[in-house]
Amino acid sequence: MANVKSEIMDAPKNKGTAAEVLNFDTIMKEEVGQFGWFQVRNIILALTAVIFLGWSNNSYVFTAARIPSRCHIPECDLQEPEFRPDWLLNAVPGTSLDSFDSCQRFGNSSAATLGDGVCLAAWFDHDQLQSCERHLYQNTDTVVHDFDLACDEWRRSLVGSIRQSGTILAQIISGFISDRWGRRTALVFNAFNAAWMGILKSFSTSYNIFVITEFVSCALGSATFQSAYILLMELVRPNHRVFVGACMNSTLSFSYMTLGLIAWAVPYWRNLIRTLHVPQLLTITYIWVMSESVRWYISKGRYEDTEKSLKNIARVNKKHVSDKSLELLRKKTQEGISNQENSRDTEQRQNEPSLIKLLIQYKPVLFRCIITPFMWFTFILIYHGLSINAVDISGNKYLNYVAVSAAQIPGYWISLLLLDKIGRKPVLIGSYWICAVCQIVFLFVPKNQYALSLLVYMIGASCSGGVMSALYIYTAELYPTPYRHRLFGFSSMMGRAGGILAPLTPALGAWLGDHFPFALFAGCACAAGALVLLTPETRGVRLPDTMREAADLGREKTRTTLIK
Repeated sequence: MANVKSEIMDAPKNKGTAAEVLNFDTIMKEEVGQFGWFQVRNIILALTAVIFLGWSNNSYVFTAARIPSRCHIPECDLQEPEFRPDWLLNAVPGTSLDSFDSCQRFGNSSAATLGDGVCLAAWFDHDQLQSCERHLYQNTDTVVHDFDLACDEWRRSLVGSIRQSGTILAQIISGFISDRWGRRTALVFNAFNAAWMGILKSFSTSYNIFVITEFVSCALGSATFQSAYILLMELVRPNHRVFVGACMNSTLSFSYMTLGLIAWAVPYWRNLIRTLHVPQLLTITYIWVMSESVRWYISKGRYEDTEKSLKNIARVNKKHVSDKSLELLRKKTQEGISNQENSRDTEQRQNEPSLIKLLIQYKPVLFRCIITPFMWFTFILIYHGLSINAVDISGNKYLNYVAVSAAQIPGYWISLLLLDKIGRKPVLIGSYWICAVCQIVFLFVPKNQYALSLLVYMIGASCSGGVMSALYIYTAELYPTPYRHRLFGFSSMMGRAGGILAPLTPALGAWLGDHFPFALFAGCACAAGALVLLTPETRGVRLPDTMREAADLGREKTRTTLIK
């Protein structure tokens, strides 16, 4: 019911609703203020929640990061062992004190011992290798030390994958709460759950408890961005939505930047989690300091709350809304809802074909349902994969992470500036393919060329930000209005598999070779860019309202001037 009612404000073509839309927009523009202090205040609160979200969602990059480790050598190590003693290569395979085997040691060939840290090569059989019985760690900063994950790269990487799998459940739960109890309620639900469950996670005493709390906290607290996005899109006028959306994307990347700096200052994982999540407890105050979406109130027929909110917006923006306008808004909304419900009942009596049958009938739309999930899979895989692997490339892992996160921001804005100038397809294809080239070049840059490798890496990350801005818009434009939400959601949901795979790429790299993750990113980006060539351009084209119009996208007769 909420979705049906909300269409009243966004579908002026429906009979009986145009006056209401005009009246509501007119009230926002001329009487209560379309972009005053009220809107700015709520945007600041929402963006603060987005910063908290970034801290919660990506903290595992540092809390479950690799730690250099080696085998404990009981024949040689002192009671307080040194991590890189001079004798290490006598007992452990390796080429230098900076490059040695973390999981194996040479077998014994003698029971001799001289003590005082003396360890002779003759004591070990260099033709016999055996696994470590005990590990020594360079530091105790991450869960790898506390849960002894030194040579268990798969379990270490699974922390991120298990967390990312919770995002699928989070979308479902948050969407239900948002439509039933409001956008603000969904935002507070997610943000506050992320806070207290994150603090609880910091007290984990085992690996199993840690990953369970990661999953549950993600399932119940990772949809803050979507909740804030919907709330803000319903708060501001259409001509401000692109700007606000780009600000939200940029704020998320800024959140990742600050996460890297905080992790650098507070490296121990338990203290880091508490530092990140304790401030988030303040989001409970949003119940009182943040306003609910007026459009949601209207969709629920809560006219008293609608009038109260509009008067509050006018007061904060130092405006005045007339009682006559409020009464007209109530009247036209009631008429629109009645007309819309009658129309829906008529459509149901006509036994409209199922979505699956329609897709089989309109093959071009069915084809898009097959390829757009792969576009989303590739985007999410690379977007998260580059951030995760940034901590493992040469140089300072914290600065690498900050630099890669910062590089995404210009990608958002460049993409938005080009979308209406050169079209959706060129932006997407260019972003995918330039990103692919960067991954290939990165594979051949010598490790000692730190500045060059980081520059190439950052360009690839910037392209992933460009894909993000373009793909949200382009996917929505490919599908017809009655099924747009479902088909968009299907593509996005299938793409979440990329988010689950991304944290596993370090383990895949350890298994198949360090170059494998970047070869995977390059291959997927090349394929995704090629698939975009098979879809229609949507710049300047009216959004399709039927399956026939969607199937005809790209044909000359469908092109019209976009009404601003």
